[in-house]
Amino acid sequence: MSPLERLTELCPPPTVRQQPVDWAHVESTLGTPLPDDYKQLTAAYDPGCFAGYLWVYDPRHTSVHVNLTGPASSQLREQMRSDQSQGIYPAPVAPSLLLPCGGTDNGERLFWVTDPQGQPDAWTIAVNEARGPRWFTFAGNLTHFLVSVLTGETVVPQFPKDLREGGVGFVPSVLDQWSPPMPSVQQSSDPESIRQWGRANGFSVPMRGRIPAEVRQAYEQATKRD
Repeated sequence: MSPLERLTELCPPPTVRQQPVDWAHVESTLGTPLPDDYKQLTAAYDPGCFAGYLWVYDPRHTSVHVNLTGPASSQLREQMRSDQSQGIYPAPVAPSLLLPCGGTDNGERLFWVTDPQGQPDAWTIAVNEARGPRWFTFAGNLTHFLVSVLTGETVVPQFPKDLREGGVGFVPSVLDQWSPPMPSVQQSSDPESIRQWGRANGFSVPMRGRIPAEVRQAYEQATKRD
């Protein structure tokens, strides 16, 4: 059974499909070919969320926070280059080799490690915590990573320990009505800051694990910068 077949068994995809992707345009915009497993993943799944926590960036998404070719991706890469030059949150590889491909409700980011360049089917995955120093690397493609995490075979230290307790299904986005609970890359996404703000403002926030989406959304609205 292929990783995609295993994933669709774990997380049945929606029956109503969105528009296909113009890969020639996407790859021209990004300046690189993309992995075949990712193209097959987006053919099977619309933009949406796995296990109520994991978002795969998609060029069809209307939110700039999770659109693969949107401005948030380039801003994040520039931020990482700046951090690296200052010795802040050093990445396991050169920032130029990291291409954002996903994220989480708590603000962790998923990246393709684009090495070797020009051979996307050989790319692996790296995860960093929300504006923190910890990194995790996975020696496999994005679809394999999702299957391994959602089956419990791989434990990512930055992810909540109870990630799988609420189920590992897939929920598609309503693209013209919905905005994901993810902060702008220009805004602090430190989970502890959000927890402290939430408690101070009357929200019930767990000491650890995933932060409820309504708390993150309220925090982002209250701290939104012009």
